[in-house]
Amino acid sequence: MRIAEISTPELRRAQAEAQPQDSSPVLSQIESLIEHCEEDFTSGPKLSQLASSLRQSLARLSELAPFSNSVNLHIWKLSYRLWNACVDLSNASSIRSSSSSTTAAEDQAKLRHVTADMLSLAGDTAGVASPEFKTAFFYYKTGLMWHSLRKFDLASSCFEKATDLLSKVDPRTVTDTGQRKLLLDLNLARSQTAWEVSDPILAVTLLSRAKSFLFGSSDHYKALANQYLAFGKSFLSIDNENKGQSFREALKLMNGALELCEKGFSTARTRQEKLDLKALKSKTLRFVAAVHLQMEEYESVIKCVKVLREGEGGDHHPCLPVLAMKGWLGLGRYGEAEKELRGMVVNKGVPEGVWVSAVETYFQAAGTAGLETAKGVFLGLLGRCHVSAGAAVRIVHRVIGGGGEGLKVRAKVVVELVSDERVVALFAGDGAAKERIAMHAVLWNCAADHFRSKDYEASAEMYEKSMLYVPHDIENRVLRAKSFRVLCLCHLGLSQLDRAKEYIDEAEKLEPNVACAFLKFKIYLQGKDHSGAVTQILAMTTCLDYTPDFLLLAAHEAIACRALPVAVASLSNLLNFYASGKPMPGNQTVVFRTLVTILTQDPGNESEILKYVKHVHSRASDVGPDCFFGKGEVARRELKWFAVTSWNFGKKAGENKDYSLSAEFLSVASEFYGLLADGQVDENSVMVCKSLILTISAMLASENQKKAVLLDSDVKKMVELLDRAGKILKSSSTAMQLGDDQPLSLEPEFHFLYTFNSYELYGRMNNPKSQLLIVKSFASSKACTPAYLLQIGLTASQGPRPNHEVAFLALNQSLSELLSSVSPDYKTVALIVRKLITVTSIHKGDADDDAVYNIYKQAYRIMVGLKGGEFPIEEGKWLATTAWNRAAFPIRLGHFGSAKKWMKVGLELSGLVPGMETYKACMEDFVASLDKKVGMHNGSEEQPQTIAV
Repeated sequence: MRIAEISTPELRRAQAEAQPQDSSPVLSQIESLIEHCEEDFTSGPKLSQLASSLRQSLARLSELAPFSNSVNLHIWKLSYRLWNACVDLSNASSIRSSSSSTTAAEDQAKLRHVTADMLSLAGDTAGVASPEFKTAFFYYKTGLMWHSLRKFDLASSCFEKATDLLSKVDPRTVTDTGQRKLLLDLNLARSQTAWEVSDPILAVTLLSRAKSFLFGSSDHYKALANQYLAFGKSFLSIDNENKGQSFREALKLMNGALELCEKGFSTARTRQEKLDLKALKSKTLRFVAAVHLQMEEYESVIKCVKVLREGEGGDHHPCLPVLAMKGWLGLGRYGEAEKELRGMVVNKGVPEGVWVSAVETYFQAAGTAGLETAKGVFLGLLGRCHVSAGAAVRIVHRVIGGGGEGLKVRAKVVVELVSDERVVALFAGDGAAKERIAMHAVLWNCAADHFRSKDYEASAEMYEKSMLYVPHDIENRVLRAKSFRVLCLCHLGLSQLDRAKEYIDEAEKLEPNVACAFLKFKIYLQGKDHSGAVTQILAMTTCLDYTPDFLLLAAHEAIACRALPVAVASLSNLLNFYASGKPMPGNQTVVFRTLVTILTQDPGNESEILKYVKHVHSRASDVGPDCFFGKGEVARRELKWFAVTSWNFGKKAGENKDYSLSAEFLSVASEFYGLLADGQVDENSVMVCKSLILTISAMLASENQKKAVLLDSDVKKMVELLDRAGKILKSSSTAMQLGDDQPLSLEPEFHFLYTFNSYELYGRMNNPKSQLLIVKSFASSKACTPAYLLQIGLTASQGPRPNHEVAFLALNQSLSELLSSVSPDYKTVALIVRKLITVTSIHKGDADDDAVYNIYKQAYRIMVGLKGGEFPIEEGKWLATTAWNRAAFPIRLGHFGSAKKWMKVGLELSGLVPGMETYKACMEDFVASLDKKVGMHNGSEEQPQTIAV
């Protein structure tokens, strides 16, 4: 606002009296600067420099004070010119731009500040009416500018200077309306600035002082009440720990506003003034109710609402039902709260955001009990006014909540709400696309929560309702297909396989992919249709978006359902993709191990297990162990697992007398252990040796079992295996000879098996010398026992390829070791003696009668001194009778000397066997008779009586 120039008669007289020589050069300089400001309405660096220059000139002028009245009048005129130039500059800035820059506004404030300081410097001047009010007005307006720029220190300085200027004025003597308004506005402005600099005590104090400047004007009461209300509202927004104190301060200020409104009614002269004060009072009272609500003083809230509604004309502000409802809810009177909520349905003035918030608050307080009310209110609003789709989303989201108690009941209400045709209609068209997506997301997430809690029935229902908010167009066909797939999963969880099949068929029509094929696989699996499940596995691999992960997932599903054949089929198909070179889920070794583990759970799968174990070894041999199993300890454990598994199945098959299968497993086991061995004599190399030895034993046992002669190729293979085992045995023996502290050596039984197998193979190669050498080597080893030698001797003495030298060696060595023990097993001794006699008799015959005789004599020496029955009686009888019977043939030939030798042995042996006394007497009688007759007739007619064993 431009300020009118002073044109009073006194001013004109003073100007006429003024002489040029009385003007100061500083005033001339200030006037020149003001002229520049009047000519140029631009802002920027030039304006900022002008303000700075004026400030410097004013400082020099203040040093020349005091001035004559004429100079003071000149200063007043220059001040008015500068003020008007600032007004023009401000108007020009507002035309060029809707809002001037902060820098330009600061420059203008600086110029106005200079203007106010010029008036203050001139002071009380004759010829100027009410100079203190004019100067205070300049400071007040400048302070407002600084306040708007948030330069509160400068604003406070301006307001204080203005207050000082007016402090000597008696308010009761002021009659001018503008001056009265300035006194009030100045106090209000000072109060606002104090509030901004966080000095609420000063701010409220200044408001109290302002009460003395009301002058009986309703506008003044209204302005001051508004400021009280503003400060009260500001207390509500203060964020501190003591909220109660803030609420109490807010109430105090708002009550002050109410008091001012009441007093203002008596000063109101027009109807509009009364209406304005009434509106302010209602507004303040609503805020008072809100504060009481924050302080949980619910009865006070209800009182405030009643006062507002019972007044003249009644207050129908949209927030009143909300305040009343929250107050009744706080008092626990849900019936009254429900009435207030339902009253909003017929109150068309309630904005959508307000009643949506009210519905949310009511539901939050009433909980599950308020579900039907919330739904009824919302549906009632649909029939009364236009409800936005966003409001529906908010209500549904609030009702669904975040889980917890009553989730199933709330979900049921939501299902009824979102399936209502009127609600669905809110989301029709492109304008509600975002809200439709939001509603679908809310329902989808709720369905997912039910699914995770295994409430498949509620989940399926919620997924179905979410599809109401998916348009039936090409763009959303993928989303619809996804919905059908999750519905299929829900009905699978409910074991409703037919419904699940219907949904997945619909999904496949919209978007055929591997996910659909996998869900069909689950349906077959859950229906125990294993052949259908296997077929579906193959169907999955033909899908365009197929990845091997689905086969692995199918295997897990099949294992969980105990459908082991399906799991095997899935993993078998998965193995086919490893050769493709594509990225695969997991290590191939793990798949093989899982496959073998599954097969081991059912008996009768040994052949299949052998097939996959051989496949593992073949792949490892082709690509190398490091590439197939990897490196490090994990790979070593995997390799050992296959080695141990093959070994265990080989032994188990041998125990079950399936020697052919046992040989296959043990052969593979030797290869796996061979991959583990590091070239040194360690545990793994020993296991290689054991596996090789048992492999040969199983092959030989299989030949005997099947009664089929081994092929030459098989014999050649066994020889190769035997050579490998022999090298390891030799290395082990060398380690023992070198003084290893803990040498790794085989158990004696494996040494025996190695020797026995070597003897068998050398026999097939018609190499008796090697047979003898290997048995001699074994006989001299620590692993040799009489039992092992006996078994070798028995084998060498009979069968298709006997070796009597080996038999003599083994049997004699076994007999010697038995007799050298502390408590010999005479039953085994007797068996060996009989076998030696038989072998000698067959192999040497009559050509070496003394060899057989020596064996009988050795038997006699063994039996001498034994307790009765310690030596097997039957074997003793056999020895005695066979020795006696051997005399028959020499007597027949007339060799009485030889005959008497055998009869003597028989007599000696019969004397050591209990129960042969009668036989012995007969033998003695015959010998005596024979001696007599031989002497008389040379023994040509008498034959000894043969004794039956």
